[in-house]
Amino acid sequence: MIFKQVQVGAYQNFAYIIGDEDTLKAALVDPAWEVSKLLQLCSDLNLKVTLIINTHSHSDHVAGNASVSQRTGAKIIAHVSSPEHKDISVEEGDKITIGNVSVEILHTPGHCPDHICLLFNNKILTGDTLFVGECGRTDLPGGNSSEMYDSLNKLLSLNDKIEVYPGHDYGSKKSSTIGYERQNNYTLKKRTRQEFIQFMKEP
Repeated sequence: MIFKQVQVGAYQNFAYIIGDEDTLKAALVDPAWEVSKLLQLCSDLNLKVTLIINTHSHSDHVAGNASVSQRTGAKIIAHVSSPEHKDISVEEGDKITIGNVSVEILHTPGHCPDHICLLFNNKILTGDTLFVGECGRTDLPGGNSSEMYDSLNKLLSLNDKIEVYPGHDYGSKKSSTIGYERQNNYTLKKRTRQEFIQFMKEP
């Protein structure tokens, strides 16, 4: 597998390249900014972009969809509830294949209703659900702290060794692991649902 984390745009976004070494097919995840840079990286790796995957529908994650699709013919994949244009809808437990790479969909609402995380090859792309040392906001339209509580607990059910790759470079490092977050992320401390909802209201 070919895997690249690429910082793009003015909001410390991460876009991701997931490629299959055998078929040279690739997916771009959240290609909102610097589309030419991302496509050039794929070209340098001899990869053909066939899929665009969005972790969620906020503009800082989807703004480059149309450009990538027009330039490559790639199909856009998003959760069934996403209000953005998509060619393929996915739900909890669905699998996406990128050549010989299989990606499992985890539905993780809370930051917004259509948010998904992508689990593959001992890695998880967590978008704006989980950052290094933080979790996503729930005070934007469609945000829900009770749903975020469930989504974070879903991620905490995963193996400690799974590598965490977030949607923004907001932490002390660019990636971590479920185990690291379990031990060090203050938003993941044991709380009841009501305690977490109250915690998320605090400034």
